Amino acid sequence: MPTQPHGAPVHTTADDILDALDPEQREVAAHPLGPMVVLAGAGTGKTRAITHRIAYGVHSGAYQGQRVLAVTFTARAAGEMRTRLRTLGVAGVQARTFHAAALRQLHYFWPQAIGGAAPEVMSQKAAAVAQAAASLRLDLARDRTAIRDLAAEVEWAKVSMLTPETYAAGARAARREPPGLDATAMARVLEAYEQVKTQRGVIDFEDVLLLTVGILAERDDIARAVRSQYRHFVVDEYQDVNALQQRLLDLWVGERDDLCVVGDPAQTIYSFTGASPRHLLEFQTRHPKAAVVRLVRNYRSTPQVVGLANLVVRGPSGAMRSNAVTLQAQGQDGPPPVLSAHPDDPAEAAAVAGEIAQRVASGVSPAEIAVLFRTNGQSEAFEAALADAGVPYLVRGGERFFSRREVRDAILLLRGAARSDDGAKALPDLVRDVLLGAGWTREAPSSGGAGRERWESLSALAALSDDLVATTSAARLPDFLRELDERAAAQHAPAVQGVTLASLHAAKGLEWDVVFLTGVSDGFLPIMMAETPEAIEEERRLMYVGVTRARRELRLSWAGARTPGARASRRPSRFLDGAASILGEGARSQPKGSSKVGSKGRRGKALKPTLPAHCRSCGAELTTAAQRKTGRCDDCPPTYSEATFERLRTWRLAVARDSSVPAYVVFTDATLTAIAEREPSSEAELAQISGVGARKLGLYGAQVLALISGEDVESVLEKRSPATDSDD
Repeated sequence: MPTQPHGAPVHTTADDILDALDPEQREVAAHPLGPMVVLAGAGTGKTRAITHRIAYGVHSGAYQGQRVLAVTFTARAAGEMRTRLRTLGVAGVQARTFHAAALRQLHYFWPQAIGGAAPEVMSQKAAAVAQAAASLRLDLARDRTAIRDLAAEVEWAKVSMLTPETYAAGARAARREPPGLDATAMARVLEAYEQVKTQRGVIDFEDVLLLTVGILAERDDIARAVRSQYRHFVVDEYQDVNALQQRLLDLWVGERDDLCVVGDPAQTIYSFTGASPRHLLEFQTRHPKAAVVRLVRNYRSTPQVVGLANLVVRGPSGAMRSNAVTLQAQGQDGPPPVLSAHPDDPAEAAAVAGEIAQRVASGVSPAEIAVLFRTNGQSEAFEAALADAGVPYLVRGGERFFSRREVRDAILLLRGAARSDDGAKALPDLVRDVLLGAGWTREAPSSGGAGRERWESLSALAALSDDLVATTSAARLPDFLRELDERAAAQHAPAVQGVTLASLHAAKGLEWDVVFLTGVSDGFLPIMMAETPEAIEEERRLMYVGVTRARRELRLSWAGARTPGARASRRPSRFLDGAASILGEGARSQPKGSSKVGSKGRRGKALKPTLPAHCRSCGAELTTAAQRKTGRCDDCPPTYSEATFERLRTWRLAVARDSSVPAYVVFTDATLTAIAEREPSSEAELAQISGVGARKLGLYGAQVLALISGEDVESVLEKRSPATDSDD
């Protein structure tokens, strides 16, 4: 089966559904009852397999569509699942995100369980977190980065089902340092945040899950009602489930075992949010009778891209990691992946934009091209380069499609036209006539910028009407508006023409014909703050996700320095070491036979500084890691210069903002305090402070010493060395 067709006609029999699948996908679909775990490699058709499983279950009479709840992690994925099920002739299946399914149940059962109407859900928690911090006299009101970091930590605590009372122990067990605070202070922030929400009479998105779990756990009658409605469950992207979502799923399923989970351990990239692959990897332990199916046939990418992906996920040892599957390419040959080196970041961005402009000029659709990078801060250079090249682009994660003014205005005009739709004109023609009144033109504008973006948005609506008629030939304008309303509610945006700029995290689940994977140097991939073996492996999986987004052509690039004329201190990503056979010797992070020595001693083995055991002020025994790091017990006052500490803190915030990372990943508060306390005068002395490893010493050592000597922050930032900028 060399290809996987799209837009297949509506199937009417169970046999037709199975006939459309490869042997492994057929194994998934042909057994719609009982527990099953599907280990699905990238591009192996997992969505196809599970939607056909549901369709086969309905068409074979194994169950009714209304009894199925299919859960995934993004509104886009849920919308795609609904569209595919409709194409397969299946109606009534609830395909939703965890939050959407829980919110629906919460609104329905709240009057019965609590009384009255369910509280409003906050769209974002930054303002409430800032108010909580202010109530504790934490001076963070103007520090947006710090507030964002605190909000992320609040989310992690809640999805990990930690309370203010249990947070400190949970954070220690997870080896997690709260952003800029110690665990006790963070627990106080959590408590204050909950009080702020209570005062406002609102809940957050994590509360939606927590409250639903609470109601189902405490009210057997409500739990029975949910389980009588939904008897069969499918969970996509199961490697991303967190503890709270797993608890909710357990309550939904109850004592039954009609549960099919699908995931790929090699695409676990959200552990920082509380996601854990152990639920996927331990599924058989919890369900001993579960069938196990591995999807290994990759239909998305060329053999050349698949070959590189397998090498990246294996690494130089050649051993497959994390129970990942070895992909088997099913598509036709394509061009080999290419790795290019550039002197600096602007040169890399200009080269990428130039190559994209050539492809667009030769007829490649901009919508089939993506530029991927590790951090959002890398986007700006590519935005400027593409604008200079006259290439339309969109930044994934920017303004939501249905929130754009031109889209809202066009939908308003379509609602007015729906009242007089007499069926005399084909739906796509009628939609285009209405869009002409909204400022759309049949020909694309020659210019770029905002005008081109508006045109692309309206063109996406026109194309969506074509798609609806292709699946429902009798559809009229009211049907089209219902489709738009459903998509808007689920934030299932249509494809918009333009080169996609996206971080690797945002790119997961998407694919393009041509992918430019940029910034593939140590410090970006893996990111500089990834220091533990577990964190490094997650970064490897992140690169694997990036590689497997490409259908036909993959171009990798890196730059030796950040700015023109700076010393080239970067090296290619270590994750490419095992791919030198494909990409050439220039892919190696270190030349053959070389090893790094110095502060790390033998390569890869850092020399840990010796931490003091007693307070240098009073001699009391130091009992916590934070106390030992600063060399001072909690009862003794700080002995550092406040001016020095403030310079260090201001510098850290600027570096964190520039790198698009939380401030604590540059240096934690405890490390920053220890530096201010000891005032090291040399790199050797600085290296003896816990939290200043060899990598951070190389990146920040000269700057920290300059700040301690009294140099102002602005001048230090202006003359940062290339080594510092290499690992944003």
